[in-house]
Amino acid sequence: MIRLGVIGYGRRMRSMLRTIGRFNAGTRIAALVDPRADALRQEFPTELADAAVYEDVAAMLDAGGVDGVLIGTRCSLHTPYAARVLERNLPLFLEKPVAISWEQLATLRAAWERSSSPVVVSFPLRVSALCETARAIVDSGAIGQVEHVQVVNNVAFYAGGYYHGWMRDERETGGLWLQKATHDFDYLNHLVRQRPTRISAMESKTVFTGNMPEGLHCVDCRLQEECPESPYNLFYRQGVTEAVEPNDWLCSFAPDTGNHDSASALIQYESGIHAVYTQNFYTRRGAVARGATLVGYRGTITFDWYRDELVVHHHHSNRTERHHFEATGAGHHGGDVELARDFLNVLTGKGASRTPLEAGLLSVQMCLMARDSCATNTFQEFRPLGAAAGDAGRTVAP
Repeated sequence: MIRLGVIGYGRRMRSMLRTIGRFNAGTRIAALVDPRADALRQEFPTELADAAVYEDVAAMLDAGGVDGVLIGTRCSLHTPYAARVLERNLPLFLEKPVAISWEQLATLRAAWERSSSPVVVSFPLRVSALCETARAIVDSGAIGQVEHVQVVNNVAFYAGGYYHGWMRDERETGGLWLQKATHDFDYLNHLVRQRPTRISAMESKTVFTGNMPEGLHCVDCRLQEECPESPYNLFYRQGVTEAVEPNDWLCSFAPDTGNHDSASALIQYESGIHAVYTQNFYTRRGAVARGATLVGYRGTITFDWYRDELVVHHHHSNRTERHHFEATGAGHHGGDVELARDFLNVLTGKGASRTPLEAGLLSVQMCLMARDSCATNTFQEFRPLGAAAGDAGRTVAP
């Protein structure tokens, strides 16, 4: 029996725990910390049947009785709770982003350096079959050295959540660099296998803005049948939902919306190569895309998770390779299954994490550098973050 402690039993964590459970490795939720614990126990009586409920994390950890901990709270709480778990040297599954500020980044780095906890960060893209295939092709030398990278994330319909719900509050999330780019920067680092040296970035907010009343809920809006972002039209015009779903969404065309709606970054790496990354949040249907193009002198690799396809173009022959990946039905294109397997391996001592905390810390640092670059209109120089360097990495170059 593997006893799990869960901090934050939201949608994402429930999904990961179901995936872990499919391995039939004897896992059960033995302890739970969540402000909605009573309601959750009624909603999920089977899953939480064995869970002791604690009002705070310290009480859960003091009680013992857990072999590992999973953290799936709101983003602002990832660092403080992770630091407490790291003190106990317990195996940890940590949702991304692992931190949302320079201060949290320094706190988490210091806690990690004092701990022996094996950590699995929720970075499913880097361990998906598509990304692992891309890495294997890069390592084979088929395209030569990677000389240039183009990365795109044209987000699908679910992006509306960043403007309607609690995730529009950047105090809770750190903003969309930390919400979305944290994944993309991680798999980019994984493929390039270098550290960045400097980052420049800019962001725009031109779509999800407007003069609708602040605090307006969709359900109270007279424009429900006209607005393409309303729950009415997510069903009627876009076919995203099976019916008009009641919810507490706030208007995404009001001054209090929060979050940029497109952004781009230019990243230089140690060898001198650079990568271009861009994300936007108003693409829909067939326009969505998430993937990268890696260019070498001998060839080019292009892949896209939405299309489950990877193509290798050989520059000096008439050969093109196409790799198609069958949909598995598993979350994040099969990456969640790999994360679940890794967490079970670190719990039982059978293997190491392929998404360690060091990767999460590096990704957050890059996101914070990009965020600062947008705010200051400057290049941000990368410096390794020491445990005590509370604002290291924020050196600005003209």
